[in-house]
Amino acid sequence: MRAGTVVVIGGGLAGISAAVELAEAGLPVCLVESRPWLGGATCSFARRGLTVDNGQHVFLRSWTSYRGLLDKLGVADRVDMQDRLDLTVLAPGNHARIRRSGLPTPLHLTRSLARYQLLSPAERLMVLPALAGLWRTDPVGSGDEIRLGEWLARHGQGEHARRTFWDLVALPTLNTRPDRTNLGLARGVLAGLVLAGRDSADIGVPAVPLCDLHSAPAVALLNRLGVHLRLGTKALAIRANPAGGGYEVSVLGTALLCHEGQLPFDRAEPELMTAAGVVLAIPAWEAAALAPRELAGPAARWARLAPSPLVSIHVIYGRPVTGLPFAAAVDSPVRWIIDKSRAAGLDRGQYLAAAVPAADRYVDSPVASIRAEFIPALARLLPGAAGAAVEDFFVTKERRATFRQVPGSTALRPAQATSQPRLAVAGAWTSTGLPDTMEGAVRSGKLAATAVIDALASGDRPGRSAPQPEPAAAAWS
Repeated sequence: MRAGTVVVIGGGLAGISAAVELAEAGLPVCLVESRPWLGGATCSFARRGLTVDNGQHVFLRSWTSYRGLLDKLGVADRVDMQDRLDLTVLAPGNHARIRRSGLPTPLHLTRSLARYQLLSPAERLMVLPALAGLWRTDPVGSGDEIRLGEWLARHGQGEHARRTFWDLVALPTLNTRPDRTNLGLARGVLAGLVLAGRDSADIGVPAVPLCDLHSAPAVALLNRLGVHLRLGTKALAIRANPAGGGYEVSVLGTALLCHEGQLPFDRAEPELMTAAGVVLAIPAWEAAALAPRELAGPAARWARLAPSPLVSIHVIYGRPVTGLPFAAAVDSPVRWIIDKSRAAGLDRGQYLAAAVPAADRYVDSPVASIRAEFIPALARLLPGAAGAAVEDFFVTKERRATFRQVPGSTALRPAQATSQPRLAVAGAWTSTGLPDTMEGAVRSGKLAATAVIDALASGDRPGRSAPQPEPAAAAWS
């Protein structure tokens, strides 16, 4: 490994973004990832001739950092981006449609919301003032200590309105039930969906498996940039190096992949790597366990960010059951449905993937009981699925999909720069002004890389601070 190398620990979107920024700044970089692929939670696997994504990931036009990464990876043409927001919202026996008009923000969605037929006329009249009131809520002050559900109850939003509208706004993005959700983060979601710009909520969906959108293109780009990739290599410890400055990173791996080619090796003993700087781009609870002892206090706060699970339901029908490329759902255990037939390589029938956020109830359930509940649930949302033959049914579970975005969680999210010189943290769990999303992950990686680059350039002068994330409203623009 070259002298002055910055070690990035974690090969998810945050780690990839950090490594790209560091390498483009001319620094030698080594990326260490415990899994044999890049992309982190956005990964794929093979099943019965199909390429299956572990979860369903969509994005918004306002996610400029994530879309910028797709551009750098050369895969911007491998996603389908709407020309104009058009979202079908399914409910058992009913549906609604949200489309944006050509009017300026926030009027571009007013017509759709005024006609949102899953709400009664009286509920619609109450929703619009509540949306305006949520936007006026202080995003920094008391918003971190208040639950969205509590706030909605105080502003005239009944149980039915919460199930059929507010769950749609908050639950899929925040992966936390609205009655427990952090009010400030919910406001940030509203800013991104409604107020950041007229086209901010236009939806993008991968047209290829995630391994072809993130993992393989990232390997190719990082190889071109000269980044050493250590896949299948686990970081065990980080220690400050008082003698020579920088850090010592202990790793244990089974394979070395660098830009010169693949060099397999086996090691029974950990290897010690010397690093000029470190970007710790792994989940909060893992970062807390790996942080050097000098960060024990901050790391204890990171560890308090509890995980929230996500379950994905995968159903392959013997015939097409819907013409919708994707849809949201309310008043159902299902929250998001995507037609994955083309992306997965299915040439007969239809493959639908359904997301179940905040899935505490299901993450430990056996597949048979999940099937017994969700096949009828999908038929209630999609009449065409009633009576259709189910040729395959399987479930993927992410026990730690996101951090639990509840009151008090914002105060636990650290800035990317730490008190340790040239050591930064990255991940959607860090302070980005955004919820735990792919956009937040990419943005955090860029901020962490900038913190390390600035520290190296300044000679770690005390008092120099890394750039801070933009306010939540601006962050979605």
